[in-house]
Amino acid sequence: MDQAHTDQARTGLRERTRRAIQKEITEAAERLFVERGYEATTIGHIAEAVGMSRRTLYRYFSTREDVVLAKLDVVGDEVLAALRERPVGEPVWTALRHSFDGMIAHLDHAGSTGLAAPMQRIILETPGLRARYLEKIERVESAAELVLRERADAAGKPWGVDDPTPRAVVAAALGCVLAAEHAWLAGGATQTMAVLVDRAMAAVGPRD
Repeated sequence: MDQAHTDQARTGLRERTRRAIQKEITEAAERLFVERGYEATTIGHIAEAVGMSRRTLYRYFSTREDVVLAKLDVVGDEVLAALRERPVGEPVWTALRHSFDGMIAHLDHAGSTGLAAPMQRIILETPGLRARYLEKIERVESAAELVLRERADAAGKPWGVDDPTPRAVVAAALGCVLAAEHAWLAGGATQTMAVLVDRAMAAVGPRD
């Protein structure tokens, strides 16, 4: 193995290790947030729960908000990657629905731990967290619009720069996910997000 491959392997290992530690911190923090309340849980409490100093924890997360929301960046990247991989000729609404599969599976799996619903309530009911959550969704919306425009260009049916269609379609699809999330919480998280997202998107779409 040459030096470039060796360096790449080391970088990959460091990144996997970092993500594993971040996951451990996040899971411990979520348990504390649900048990004690978000405002009553400090960085110090989280650090103690995972057996590290606050200084060490700050290497992985800068704030409590980051502990809660940083994983959404990973989920957003997965949605965009999945959308890019959908067949160019596939109807846009269908492609968007499939791009949510990983995110929905994560929520439904997390729901089995008993933490997903209370954590989502914390996010939606805490002004600072809610604002950042919606901001992250808007970033995904902007990036997904660009992906849809790339798909349209590849299909030989480009949208004009002044055409609101791709942004409107993405916003509608993400709005369906948010609507499903609210319904999921209102129903005590007894239904799967997959069923609720399908129901919401069926009510609005197709829009191809």
